[in-house]
Amino acid sequence: MMWSTNYRAAIIRYPNDVATELQRTEPPPHPGRVLARLARQVEIALASADLTLPQYRVLILLCERHQEASVLADKLAVSRPSVTGVVDGLVARGLVQRRHDPDDRRRVCHWLTEEGRRLLAAADSRVQERLHQIAELRPDGGEHAFAGLESWQAALDVHRARCAAARCSATSATATAATATAATATATVTAATATATAATTPDSTGVGR
Repeated sequence: MMWSTNYRAAIIRYPNDVATELQRTEPPPHPGRVLARLARQVEIALASADLTLPQYRVLILLCERHQEASVLADKLAVSRPSVTGVVDGLVARGLVQRRHDPDDRRRVCHWLTEEGRRLLAAADSRVQERLHQIAELRPDGGEHAFAGLESWQAALDVHRARCAAARCSATSATATAATATAATATATVTAATATATAATTPDSTGVGR
């Protein structure tokens, strides 16, 4: 489904067909533009909890389970240096803790602290309160303002899983190609070495002397 920004025209007919005119009406709002405005309202609510939107997203992910920096970067669709900068600020405030994964001591993961959980809960409340205040201004009084969020959540989860699978597939294909290239190069070097060795080895039959 594509949203159009073209204006629509409504035909108005007066009694007894005295006159007919076209009245321009506004196009339906583009979802991206509406969501961008809502995102700004979320940012305003988070500011009252002393959080930025990127910090809020990191806390949400860590609330689900502990994560490595590379995994956080993939889920947030940002570079690893970018997510490291966000996490550093949360660690400095005691909201996130870095420690070794108990299942693999070579891995360093990020964990949400109790203070982090308390602040995340407070931030959730601030955001919900602000969105409800705005939703009450809808023609329906906000009764159906948040209907359908569960299906969007499910769709986003599926989308994230597919993106992760695509990245793994691409990484595997790249590794396979690199291995094949290395094998070809090794075979070429081996063949060249064998040729050079044969050329410098004396002929035991005496032919060519």
